[in-house]
Amino acid sequence: MHKQLITASALSLVMAFAAGGALAAAPDWGKVPAKKVGVFYPGASPVEWIMNGIEHSGAKGLRKGEACSGCHQEETDNLALGPKMVSGEKIEPKPIKGKAPAFHVNVQAANDGANLYLRFSWKQPPGGGPKMDADNQVKVAFMLAEDGIMAQDAKGKEVDMSKAGGCWATCHEDSRTMPNAKDDKKTKYVKTAGKFYDLVQWQSKSNKGTDGMVSDKRVMDGGKALVEAKGENKGGEWSVVFTRKLTGGDGDVALASGKVVNFGFAIHDDHTIGRFHHVSLGYTLGIDAKADISANK
Repeated sequence: MHKQLITASALSLVMAFAAGGALAAAPDWGKVPAKKVGVFYPGASPVEWIMNGIEHSGAKGLRKGEACSGCHQEETDNLALGPKMVSGEKIEPKPIKGKAPAFHVNVQAANDGANLYLRFSWKQPPGGGPKMDADNQVKVAFMLAEDGIMAQDAKGKEVDMSKAGGCWATCHEDSRTMPNAKDDKKTKYVKTAGKFYDLVQWQSKSNKGTDGMVSDKRVMDGGKALVEAKGENKGGEWSVVFTRKLTGGDGDVALASGKVVNFGFAIHDDHTIGRFHHVSLGYTLGIDAKADISANK
């Protein structure tokens, strides 16, 4: 009987790890390098605006294969991108009084061969805007994507925005919180058939995560890769940790050692919803591989 109990316990451990490594411990974050990333308030800047060379001079660079970070990395590093939008001076018809234009987030990543660990930490900036989402003071979301999610500029040139612009290919001028939206149920979406963004979000009220995707519409569940999402605020300092299996199911971008994927994230602070968040530029995430952010063992 004693031998059977030991065998059963061992089998339970094996099955738990096979199901996604839920028992695996998070890394010692004090030993994991952090990348300081500037996030900024984007205003009403959908992908159609990004790709319009008359309104956005960067469209020319995108047509040449350059990434948004090619022009804007220094601005985000210095928190110089955001003030004109948050004040209403540029592409923001509904400025929110007191909203922070930009702030820095420390991003850390690691893996243990079965799971990806992502940690976001930052000092809570001042707020004071309307409580659009009364239940959640903060939400944190990240997206992963393969190459090949295209956007078309005013001249008909197609650009791989998943590679060049992070999450921007999901943000369209007819989405529900955009100034010209006619359908208050229209969510983020991508136009490229068969392509999708893997979307994971943490919410402060439940202190749990959701695992979804963005394809022809946004869905907040159905993914199989998320193991856990937990966050806390200590003295005005937020930290949110995601544990995600390297492989999941439909709607989950498959990760593996040596692979590099497109990566971007957003923080809804001060009870905001929709486009009223702070966003990163597009970056790359590497699993045991050189990238903008590397998740090494």
